Amino acid sequence: MAVIAMVSAKGSPGVTTAALACTLSWSGRLLLAECDPAGGSILSGYLSGFEIPPVGLLPLAAAALRDQLANTFAHQVVDLDAKHPGRRLLLPGINDPVQAGTIRPTWEPLAAFFSELERREDGYDVIADCGRLTTSAPPWPLLFRADLLLLVVRTATLRTIAPAAAAAGLLRRELTECGQGAGALALALIGDGPYSRRDIEQRLQLPTVVELPDDRRTAEVLSDGGGRLRGSQRLLRAAASAESAVREAIARRRRHLAAASSSGSSHVR
Repeated sequence: MAVIAMVSAKGSPGVTTAALACTLSWSGRLLLAECDPAGGSILSGYLSGFEIPPVGLLPLAAAALRDQLANTFAHQVVDLDAKHPGRRLLLPGINDPVQAGTIRPTWEPLAAFFSELERREDGYDVIADCGRLTTSAPPWPLLFRADLLLLVVRTATLRTIAPAAAAAGLLRRELTECGQGAGALALALIGDGPYSRRDIEQRLQLPTVVELPDDRRTAEVLSDGGGRLRGSQRLLRAAASAESAVREAIARRRRHLAAASSSGSSHVR
């Protein structure tokens, strides 16, 4: 499945919670990479009850500068699944936004490394939590390389939807200017509101691939930790159901790119 990047316009629409829900509920081997330049939150939230050594994105970025990514990766991740070791991994993010400047020069090799993970013998799909576009230094190389780039939007009110229009426009322009095109861009909608899915798609001119409920009880555990995932867990069930749509969107995108490449090659010949 390769790389799925999640990003938001501004505020706190639930990017990290959505990314974690997908990581915990999807099949296959998964890496959740906290790539938010504003800092990661899973160690201090969902995993706050555990003693975890200082590992994560910052040491991995340092390894990228030494061309040691492959040798360092396994030592910088946290296992999220005690029942199935190695199946669901977390790459914790930076813990201080000041460190974003250190990471910035390494986004390109990090993005390339994430893209290659699915091809390893113990291949991983990557879900990258890229935070808000309003940060001073979004991880553009990672967003450009993503097989699917999900703009996360909370649908509760017009106030939560309106900023996504500008974000969608920015992402379309940046993806087009870098030569990737906007075909990988889609929506992840969270919650219910007065506007239908179709209304939001028409306003933002993007298709919806993921829809998640406003399951506050489960979201609080994923966000803040300190409890067990109990009850109906509507959020995790919806995230699990979204996997097939995500896989199909990526497969469709790859078929399109392969056809375009083949067409270009035939013209050259």
